[in-house]
Amino acid sequence: MKSPFSTIEPHRYTSEMRFEERDLKPYAQPVTAKVLEQGKVYFSVQFADDDMLIPIMETWVFAGSNLDPEDPENHFYFQDVESYVQGIRYGTATDEDATFQVALEENTKHFFEYEYALEELLKCSLRQRKGSG
Repeated sequence: MKSPFSTIEPHRYTSEMRFEERDLKPYAQPVTAKVLEQGKVYFSVQFADDDMLIPIMETWVFAGSNLDPEDPENHFYFQDVESYVQGIRYGTATDEDATFQVALEENTKHFFEYEYALEELLKCSLRQRKGSG
């Protein structure tokens, strides 16, 4: 009997892909206040251990800065991507339906644009290989 799946096209990513070779800088390249764009996706990359072998990566959307009129400092607000995609915004969010990271500029060194977050993970992979070899 002929399989019903034989006519299904293979997924376009099922074949092997090659990731371009790149040089990695020895330091992190987080976003700066100048490049942050409201509504743009950023990635938080932190590590669970001092050897930086266990990465924790989360996806956030920059909601803006100085969003609270009672805030005397210029805080940056990052919203969890799940609630943002659902249409929830800072002014209408509750503690139950959205999560925000609120920080001063000097405390946002763990937020990256995609390519730089990827580089942090690649460096982690190299550290893991070095440690197991």
